Amino acid sequence: MWLFDKDLWIEIFHTLGKNMFRTFLTMLGVIFAMIILVLLLGSANGMSNGFNKIFAGTASNSLFVWGQSTSEPYKGFERGRRIRYKLEDAEILKKQIPEIEVLAPRIELASHRGTVSVYRNGQTSGSAVYGDYPEIDNITKKKLVEGRFLNQTDIDYSKKVCVIGEETYKLLFEKGEKAMGEEIRINGVYFTVVGIYKPNNNINIDGENAVFIPFSTFQKAFNSGDRMGWMAIAVQESTPVSFVESQIKTILKAKYDIHPDDERAIGSFDMSEIFNNITAFTTVLQGFSFFVGIFTLLAGVIAISNILLITVKERTQEIGVRRALGATPVIVKRQIVLEAIVLTAFAGLVGFAVAVGILSIMNSMWGSGDNFPFVQPMISIPQFVISFILMVGLSVLIGLLPANRAVKIKPIDALREE
Repeated sequence: MWLFDKDLWIEIFHTLGKNMFRTFLTMLGVIFAMIILVLLLGSANGMSNGFNKIFAGTASNSLFVWGQSTSEPYKGFERGRRIRYKLEDAEILKKQIPEIEVLAPRIELASHRGTVSVYRNGQTSGSAVYGDYPEIDNITKKKLVEGRFLNQTDIDYSKKVCVIGEETYKLLFEKGEKAMGEEIRINGVYFTVVGIYKPNNNINIDGENAVFIPFSTFQKAFNSGDRMGWMAIAVQESTPVSFVESQIKTILKAKYDIHPDDERAIGSFDMSEIFNNITAFTTVLQGFSFFVGIFTLLAGVIAISNILLITVKERTQEIGVRRALGATPVIVKRQIVLEAIVLTAFAGLVGFAVAVGILSIMNSMWGSGDNFPFVQPMISIPQFVISFILMVGLSVLIGLLPANRAVKIKPIDALREE
């Protein structure tokens, strides 16, 4: 097979090596083009990974629903009526909407009592206090520094235990002081600390200065009855959150005699919208990076074509002799196209290696930070394969220009060249 012809490759490398400096300058364009392409794609991927890290632990298909005040009179009720949910609403929604994967009722002490006092040994923290079920950890994951989170046993037996944030710990305890098993006082009721958490990401829904206690304990300790503040909901991956949100509002409006057109009575927040917007942004960023990189690469490959046109001019006699000795146009074309491919492929691999080194340095400098959204800025194997195939394909197309020029040289004219 001609591709494995040793003499062919010796001739190609001999031709390219005759003027090493010009060959090196020719490759510089492709080297820098590949560096730019890989850096752009790697940076876009790193930013995408960084956003994923920021949102890690927060269910991307989550929804939050709470009660507000009505804005329309309906069935004898005046506008401005406050909607307050009950625990039974959670069970109704779970039964009637099978697409709900997790539903965690929540209640906050400030909205129930108005004033909150979290106290220990003469120190107060000003913490937010939430009554929660263990399921809330499936929607907004807490990264435990020590101890555990709430569990079903705490709910079943209404245990007076709590999980506190790192900021709460700093405000109530001395540095290095043991917190596990110690008691804090919430509005005069003592709770034992069983866990310390910090937010799992920068999407800090509840904050670091918060205290979580079992929902059932909250009911008894603060006499909240069957009241529920709001609901945190995770929807099945295959179901649009907006679909479930619409169903929830329809059911609750019917139950609480809310006007069907009242848009203010039920508050909601669709977390999936943030995730979808970020996904769209990173996808566009990756596409733009690839677009810019490919055109930069095309400019580099065109430079190789221009240099090969010059070398074809210089090799007029050589080509004429080969044609006179019986070399067909296909053989002449093949050699010049292969020269273009060798130059482009080698320069591309050099640029790729340099870019990967730069990305590795960037990752070591910023990749482990909690705030800078830049994690593992590397291009994927499919991206590299596609880029390399496009680069070689462009080199073939561009190489055809000097190759066609070469085969148009007539042997008799070439032999007259001095």
